[in-house]
Amino acid sequence: MPSFDIVSEVDKTEVKNAVEQTNKEVSTRFDFKGSDARVEQAELVLTVFADNEFQLGQVQDILNGKLSKRGVDIRCLDISDKIEKVSGNKVKRSCTVKVGVEIELAKKIVKLIKESKLKVQASIQGDTVRTTGKNRDDLQEAIAFIKKSITDFPLQYQNFRD
Repeated sequence: MPSFDIVSEVDKTEVKNAVEQTNKEVSTRFDFKGSDARVEQAELVLTVFADNEFQLGQVQDILNGKLSKRGVDIRCLDISDKIEKVSGNKVKRSCTVKVGVEIELAKKIVKLIKESKLKVQASIQGDTVRTTGKNRDDLQEAIAFIKKSITDFPLQYQNFRD
């Protein structure tokens, strides 16, 4: 029986390269001269440091640009609204790179597929959603339907088997 998996993955090396490019650009820009603006990465948690909130926004914009140029969808970033004060007048903000389909989104996808009356079945398997059907055309219709329905989170369709 043909099947495919709905996943949400991010290339970690591209994220690392984007962080390095951001730090390089910040260190060479004149408006950041003498400041402590930078981005640090710990696995999938990015921390943006700056001297004030304006510079924090500038560094975040540079990071978003570098991520999108490297093919990382910035919709997978969970940018914290909370800006923390660090020593003196310096500030920081954390950003989490979301990987995997969260349970709420997976349930929403399964519900959408069931309500669509397509001839496919969807099941949640960890942080992926496995979709099976009788023929390839039904699965392709399901992919098109989900692409049209879910636009607020980046999804990939992998492991397509006949």
